[in-house]
Amino acid sequence: MMLCMAARTGRNLQRYNNQHHRLVVGCIPYRYKCEKMNGSSEDELEVLVISSKKTEAMMFPKQGGWESDESVEEAACRESLEEAGVVGKVECELGRWVFKSKSRELYHQGFMFPLLVTQQLDLWPEHTARTREWMSVSEARKACQQWWMREALDILVNRLKSPSLEQKNQD
Repeated sequence: MMLCMAARTGRNLQRYNNQHHRLVVGCIPYRYKCEKMNGSSEDELEVLVISSKKTEAMMFPKQGGWESDESVEEAACRESLEEAGVVGKVECELGRWVFKSKSRELYHQGFMFPLLVTQQLDLWPEHTARTREWMSVSEARKACQQWWMREALDILVNRLKSPSLEQKNQD
């Protein structure tokens, strides 16, 4: 697999919706941490949060936009690689949220996806500009200041806890 180690810059390929909201895409990178407890192992869900480039705020990888030369899934993968240094499998969309930009009087429409992490890189395009940290769901919910990202996290947790249709049919 060939990975690009430079972050995209500029907005000449940026997508906007009919209300002139900039379209942005992000992921909630997650994995299961296996812990030994009383002789048995228990899988604990962990999510990866990153620091903002401008503040100490923690968030999920998202800042960049969805560009016209890529699918929404490709944009989600690119953001996770550029901002968090992780690669994985993009899963079904968690939802779409409209929110106001913190730096300007603009609105964005954000698309969020779960990303089941398969690889974590030691070096990635924004490794000098951001920190990353694996957290429990409760820690991430407290650390993430953006309401719509917390909603996306709740949707992910509920989806992962729900039994699959196959399990329901076997009962």
